[in-house]
Amino acid sequence: MKVIIIGAGVLGVSVARQLAVAGEDVLLLDQWGAGTGTTATTFAWTNSSRKLDPDYHRLNLAGMEEHARLAGQLRGAPSYFLSGALQWADAAREQWLAGNVERLQSLGYPAHWVTPDEATRIAGDLRIPAAITSVAHFPSEGYVLPDLFVADMLADAERHGAERVIGEVVATEDRPAGVSVTLAGGEVCTGDRVVLAAGRWTERLAARAGIDIPMVTDAGRGAQTVGLLGYARSPKLDLRCVIHSPGLNLRPAADGHTVLQALDLNADVDPADPPSADGDIANTLARRFSALLTHPSTAPKIDLRIGFRSLPADGHTVAGYASARSRVYCLVSHSGITLAPILGRMVAAEIVTDQEQDLLRAFRPTRFSGVQRSDIEVNQHVTTLGEQ
Repeated sequence: MKVIIIGAGVLGVSVARQLAVAGEDVLLLDQWGAGTGTTATTFAWTNSSRKLDPDYHRLNLAGMEEHARLAGQLRGAPSYFLSGALQWADAAREQWLAGNVERLQSLGYPAHWVTPDEATRIAGDLRIPAAITSVAHFPSEGYVLPDLFVADMLADAERHGAERVIGEVVATEDRPAGVSVTLAGGEVCTGDRVVLAAGRWTERLAARAGIDIPMVTDAGRGAQTVGLLGYARSPKLDLRCVIHSPGLNLRPAADGHTVLQALDLNADVDPADPPSADGDIANTLARRFSALLTHPSTAPKIDLRIGFRSLPADGHTVAGYASARSRVYCLVSHSGITLAPILGRMVAAEIVTDQEQDLLRAFRPTRFSGVQRSDIEVNQHVTTLGEQ
């Protein structure tokens, strides 16, 4: 079977690898290059901390477990880290945190309280401000280095025979004899199945194939899809886990660097007028970061990057064929980092065997059929703690 995958982000390369390992003929198409879209601007925290829908929670739990299994199979430098995560609360947030810990514990999700001294040992090179009144530890959570993860997955896919082509997809046709994908230069690629894994461009590309995949597409100032990340090049830290503190989220990056996220600042981010390196937003981010440093000295050096979330209209993953007769498999998720390994394995299994995977049953694109766009409620919880 020949499978054409549109999109070489974290989901596309995961499906490509699994199909190639299974011996299928895989063609991976991407407009700019692997991992350069949404995957390049994600906080990359693996979790099921605020996935309130039971089906979505179970899927994310499976994603977390699959990361650990996959890490033992990939060559190259490690890209997944089972670091755990800490959530710090001050007086204004301690009730919310207590409720979330209680809810997760009732579901069997590893969560427990730690003292400030314990939290300091877990976190590494950070100090906990005096205003913090409670700290919760989530040992099963972790993070991914997205660029390394994509590179490792892509290399393994190509070792198993997958082919990658750079090009803009302008049309997809689903015909009784098979599927065809037309590139901007006029080249036509034919196959037996198409996997549409184009992230935030999914709605537009699906529409060209006559498929309705409702997405949140607003990308203006303060839009829900818009997120700002800071990449701190200095000071270099021995940060050992993901941190959620009032006003600032942090995760380790390579070479002692740190990824920073302040969700409240997103409301002031305009992609048409990006914040400057010495502007108010940058200064606020640097000030909050400095307040957590054990030994603050010179001003942190932080690069800013605007990201655009891949957000289905109801907040939940889309995974499945466009219809019972379709050969176009649609795949998009806001929780792409957490879910990439499990979606890669399950989507490949559904394509190869035509056997439905139980965990994906609730996430078919057909759930949108006949539903008015105004009746699809975006899940406001998906960006409460950080983009996944």
